[in-house]
Amino acid sequence: MKRYSAFAIAREAFRFHSGWERAWRSPTPKAEYDVVIVGAGGHGLATAYYLAKNHGITNVAVLEKGWLGGGNTGRNTTIIRSNYLQDESAAIFELSRSLYEGLSQELNYNIMFSPRGVMMLAQTEHELRAWKRTAHANRLAGIKSEMLTPERIKEIVPIIEINGPRYPVLGGLWQARGGTARHDAVAWGYARGASDRGVDIIQQCEVTGIDQTGGKVTGVQTSKGAIKCKQLCVVVAGSSGILADMAGFRLPIESMSLQALVSEPIKPVLDCVIMANTVHGYMSQSDKGELVIGGGSDGFNNYTQRGSFHHIEETVRALIETFPIISRLKQLRQWGGIVDMTGDRSPIIGKTPLEGMFINCGWGTGGFKSIPGSGWATAEMLADGEPRDLAAPFTMDRFTQGRMIDESVAAAVAH
Repeated sequence: MKRYSAFAIAREAFRFHSGWERAWRSPTPKAEYDVVIVGAGGHGLATAYYLAKNHGITNVAVLEKGWLGGGNTGRNTTIIRSNYLQDESAAIFELSRSLYEGLSQELNYNIMFSPRGVMMLAQTEHELRAWKRTAHANRLAGIKSEMLTPERIKEIVPIIEINGPRYPVLGGLWQARGGTARHDAVAWGYARGASDRGVDIIQQCEVTGIDQTGGKVTGVQTSKGAIKCKQLCVVVAGSSGILADMAGFRLPIESMSLQALVSEPIKPVLDCVIMANTVHGYMSQSDKGELVIGGGSDGFNNYTQRGSFHHIEETVRALIETFPIISRLKQLRQWGGIVDMTGDRSPIIGKTPLEGMFINCGWGTGGFKSIPGSGWATAEMLADGEPRDLAAPFTMDRFTQGRMIDESVAAAVAH
């Protein structure tokens, strides 16, 4: 793999850019692999990359029914933070955040990580108490976050209305080292790194069946033929239930759409990420000047990847009261991603009832921020054959044992 650099750009300019190689290979599937990963989104590609880099396992195929990064990885609002309440969540999200900081250098691919800061507004007394509790938990976990006064919030975000009649700003939880990254670039960087280490990334290859003998996985049936494997890892977000059904078991998840939109581009007015959970909206400004706006997930199960007017109206109407300036903006485009929700709004990383088959799902609305940590933990699990350390608390048996990792109750919202 040729390294990207300023020198390489200058060199190719003289060659009329004829010397660039493909970022990743597009091989024909082999008959058998040690590990088959279903899903070439951020989580699946990160898993393949860390399998090769950290554990030397390179006889790996990543299968994708569509195109690389075309699912939720390319359909989110790119927020990165780790200020979670529960110890288990804080550990894996903080690993992700710290890996994001050096990911461009590690992958030799600019993921456009921007540690612009993430602010969680408190607009009720209950929410203010909850964020204070989270700030104390973060301090104990070694995660740097702090509480802000309304006056300090106004200094950081001049466009905010802190004295709203229905939604006054009482304070906020601030993580200065949170931020955003370019979602497509994260997928492309991991794909390039994994491919360079020998991983086969196979697009337009839909899994249509899961082969098993004596309760053990032996391979998968795909639109490009049968592929044998010793281990199978399913990392397909909202479609996890479909793959589980092929294997003969059910997952404790629900799939629904999470919608977002961007405004027309304007001059810089917002240089951090704002999350307003009381009105259930969050916002940041892209490098192109668009305001990136998201809300809550749909209130009903569905597999749509399109936005809907009533949901966008609900989100924007609430945000306008806190950010009056956005009332004059036009919407540029909208979209939806299919998210998978567990009962406690925390992920599932672990074994399945089918021996040799592992699963990583249930990230809900927090999938993008967790990509590096999720891939790291899942790769470790596949290499050891057991969920270890970071992944161990997130196994499926927690639902039968009653040991929930309930971030929805902690934050009063599924983020």
